[in-house]
Formats: sequence, C-alpha cells, structure tokens
Amino acid sequence: MIRLNIYTVTVVLALCCAMSSTAQEQAAESPVQDKSICETARHFSDFDFWVGEWNVYSNDGKKTFQGTNSITRHHKNCLLMENWTSAQGGDGSSMNYYDPVEDQWRQLWVAGGYSIDYSGGLDDGGSMVMNGKINYYKNGQSFKFRGTWTPGEDGNVRQLFEQFDPKKEKWAVWFDGLYVRR
Repeated sequence: MIRLNIYTVTVVLALCCAMSSTAQEQAAESPVQDKSICETARHFSDFDFWVGEWNVYSNDGKKTFQGTNSITRHHKNCLLMENWTSAQGGDGSSMNYYDPVEDQWRQLWVAGGYSIDYSGGLDDGGSMVMNGKINYYKNGQSFKFRGTWTPGEDGNVRQLFEQFDPKKEKWAVWFDGLYVRR
C-alpha cells in the first residue's frame, strides 16, 4: 500500500511539473503586456508628427538638400531618438521625451562641438515649441535658443531654429528646414 501511495505521489508531482512547464512556455510565447503610461497617457504622442525617415531641405526658394534625419520611438513610446546626418558629413543626435511631472517636452541635442538643451510643448496652432540654450564648446559661449517644429497638411514638417543675439537684442534664424518623408 505504501508503495502505491509513493507511486501515486510521484505521478501527481510529475504531472504538476509538466503542467507548470507548459504554462510557463505558453506565457513566454504570448506574454500579456500592459501598455505603458507613455503609450496611453495624454501628451506622449504630441511629437509623433515628427517620427519617421526624412530628407531635409532648406526652407527657401532653392530647396537645397541639407541632409537626412531618422526619428524613432523607443521604450514603449517614452523616448524619441533623433539621428541626423548633414549633406556635408556632420552628424548629431537628440533624445526627446515628455515629462508628465514637469508637464513639458524636453530635448537634449548633442553634435560635434555644441549642445542644445530646451523644453516646451505644443502651442495653440499644433507646433512643438521649445526654449532653452545652446552651448558652444570651443569658445565656452552660451545663448538663448528656440526650436519650432510645425506639421504641414501635406505631411511635411518645418523645423525653425533661432538663436538670440544679445548684441542686437533680437532673434536670428539659425536653421530653417523642410522635412520631407523618404
């Protein structure tokens, strides 16, 4: 009788282990993933109009090719990464994210020799507007800086950067580009 009970217990344990292993394999194959706050909460998609693969041209009558830009989502829509390559061979990258605690978008751009750090959000017209500063590494200077990204009805995006000139006490265009989807 004892032998039968040990046999029964062994079979039951073996079946339990097999069922547990099968359940774990099924969970690994089809995990239930809750959407992150960045995929569901307000404002995290405000800058989605800029996501994509782009050819960038001067925003003037000449439409001179300026370079390419790739804007991609990461970490369940919590981060937008920018990777820029200019027609002249320069490059740079930025990290863009919405901070719900501060209730603003933030961008940190880094390229060879300078960085831009600014924050902001959508204006009433649907443009992303950020204000902050640009730091030039070589001469140690820093200036007020602002960026405006405006989505067009045709799917293009205008990117306007301006730097404040303290001597003239006015804003000057630093870059004015037209993003066209590749």
